[in-house]
Amino acid sequence: MSKPNQSNKLYIVLGLGRSGISAARLLKSEGKNVLILENNSNDKLINISKKLKSEGIKNILIGQPLHIKNFTPFIEKINSIIVSPGIDWEHVALKELRNKSINMQGEVELAWERLSHIPSIGITGTNGKTTVTNMLNHVLKFNNLNSEMAGNVGRPISNIAFEYKKNNYENLNWLVLELSSYQIESSPNVKPTIGIWTTFTPDHLERHKDIESYFSIKRSLIEKSSIRIYNSDDINLSRERKKLPKGIWVGTKVQSSYYHYPKFWIDQKGYIFEDQKRLFHSSILTIPGNHNLQNLLLVTAAAREIGIDQSSIALSMNSFKGIPHRLEVLDKIDNLGFYNDSKATNFDSSITGLRSIKSPAILIAGGIQKKGDYIPWTKQIQQSTKGVVLFGLNAKSLREALLISSYQGVIIVTQDLEEATKASIELAKKTNSINILFSPACASFDQYQNYEERGDHFKRLVNKHRAKSNPFIKKD
Repeated sequence: MSKPNQSNKLYIVLGLGRSGISAARLLKSEGKNVLILENNSNDKLINISKKLKSEGIKNILIGQPLHIKNFTPFIEKINSIIVSPGIDWEHVALKELRNKSINMQGEVELAWERLSHIPSIGITGTNGKTTVTNMLNHVLKFNNLNSEMAGNVGRPISNIAFEYKKNNYENLNWLVLELSSYQIESSPNVKPTIGIWTTFTPDHLERHKDIESYFSIKRSLIEKSSIRIYNSDDINLSRERKKLPKGIWVGTKVQSSYYHYPKFWIDQKGYIFEDQKRLFHSSILTIPGNHNLQNLLLVTAAAREIGIDQSSIALSMNSFKGIPHRLEVLDKIDNLGFYNDSKATNFDSSITGLRSIKSPAILIAGGIQKKGDYIPWTKQIQQSTKGVVLFGLNAKSLREALLISSYQGVIIVTQDLEEATKASIELAKKTNSINILFSPACASFDQYQNYEERGDHFKRLVNKHRAKSNPFIKKD
């Protein structure tokens, strides 16, 4: 059989989520022959499918697990397969296709091919990367640099390529990209101008199998970055310092057996230094937590490399108010504070949340438990809380973890977040706790599409409680 003409070659996009749709629209705008394959099928996907078909984008809802047979009718026509981050790069069907020498790339790499000429910052890490991405983008925009933020932060990078290509990418100064291990794994040709590694703890092991593979994927992005910035407060990164490419280290602690003085650091009075040059006081940051001081140092290091002066960094950081769903201060109702930390999808991130608010508190947690060591989490719960309210798929296993750790507080297991919120308020009253922290330590996919939807639900429940507590005060 003769090879098809270039105009007839097929670009198959896997996944009907935001990344897949964005990639398909980008390819369609370039006159490519595009087909989206989605292995699930439900009412929401059916409606999305209809809308895309009205735009001229072909798609098929397979309604069953992905299999090599799904590609058989198109094998001779395939030019490339674009894989969304939610699909395992090592899926058996994708391996078989690669063995047939079929070109395959992630959505991030597809966009990168169009955007690689623009200076970029690639931010990765187990925790902290979303805050650093938002914080750095804020600093750039505050200082009149036209930057766009995308990647794991919620906006597909191919959407930037789609939006800017009609103006030939003019006036775009910087790309600020949050990159997960899933995105890095499927996009080996992405080479940022600046690479930032925030933290490293075990995560996503259900997909990457072992911590060594997970570390290697993260490191691959940093190795390909021209300028590298590391968080020396992170004990795992510091231990691996000799194995990492040389770069700029930042840290709130200036003495450790794992590293020498970092280039950016904070003295005992709270002043931030670049080597021995005093820049500004850390109190310019208005969001809580020692982890955010680490984030501030990482952003400061990147901003200085970009060429922003110290006073401009300080002014811009003072106006940064944090990000939704990450230690988000919601309200104080009847002297009880409410914090939305829905983005805490693993134990380490939840520990950070617990350390950042005043105790005693009541913790709401639950969802789909990830692999990882829960003992440090239960120890922090012991120190910070008088009670824990659990919900979701793995509520009972989390309860067992707390019992094994001899937790002395009250443990309540509920079905869903609404029940959990009601129970936490009652428990806070009984135990004289001053804060309720919603920091799930688990993925959201048992009951929600993502952590944003979960966090928005919690905010509505707090609003409902506010209205019930004081019906004469209305607050959006």
